[in-house]
Amino acid sequence: MSWLIVGTVPRKDFPLTCGQAALNDRELVVNGRVSPVVRGTPALIAAACIVCKTLKLEPPDVLLCGDIGDGDGSRLIYRHLVETGLKQKSHAGLLFHYLQPDVDWHNRILMAIDDLHVRPLLMADAGYMYVAKMSGYAASYDLFTPDVGELAFLADEKAPHPFYTRGFLLHEDNAAPDLIQQAVSNGNAARHLLVKGKNDYVVADGVIVDVVSSPSVEAMEPIGGTGDSLAGVAAALIVSGLTISEACSQAARINRTMGLLANPTPAFAILDLFASLPRAILRVRAST
Repeated sequence: MSWLIVGTVPRKDFPLTCGQAALNDRELVVNGRVSPVVRGTPALIAAACIVCKTLKLEPPDVLLCGDIGDGDGSRLIYRHLVETGLKQKSHAGLLFHYLQPDVDWHNRILMAIDDLHVRPLLMADAGYMYVAKMSGYAASYDLFTPDVGELAFLADEKAPHPFYTRGFLLHEDNAAPDLIQQAVSNGNAARHLLVKGKNDYVVADGVIVDVVSSPSVEAMEPIGGTGDSLAGVAAALIVSGLTISEACSQAARINRTMGLLANPTPAFAILDLFASLPRAILRVRAST
């Protein structure tokens, strides 16, 4: 079961690159191109690679390009997917991450996906959730992985952009159940949600099926990339054969257990946490 992870890296000099991902010490390597793992899409891919290695699965395929916020790299990715990328190799799932939102290109990608002989599972995190919601086609996705702030945007039926979400900065974790229902009712949610926060909520077809609140490691909060790692772990667990809900529940527990085992300080980087990820995977899977 092969997945394709699509996203950008914050570098102008990183060309459009396709290939199987590998984690080499503290760097992500794809088709000879190297990117440090700090946060964002490289952190998500690194987490997925660690899960795949631990569970003896093939590492994910990835499609990356550099983008420093001007959208040039994102447009190269969009064009590649529409014109050739989706036809080059059949993937069981596609995970879209940090891409500059472009509704027109997003919709062209969805049309290209609909033309495939077998429709892959569709997962979105970070910026790609925004464009999926803005397009009006959020319900075409199988899994979104928002934090509570991103969930507030999904729940707001009028906001054209996260900056304009009503009360965007005021939402607390205890508002998540209401925001989930609003997002679902307004047609702005995927079939499944993994809502990241003080409590992690696993949602299937609008119903909260699991709430994961422990272990709780407050020192993880300021470490960039922990939300990215959760999405990467969830995707890799789906590859392993779990249902989406099972994968989300296990991923939430694995991510938290990783923090518990690492015993981090706020000075930790995401790679310092990843040293404990294999043990966390084995511990959680042995207990479920």
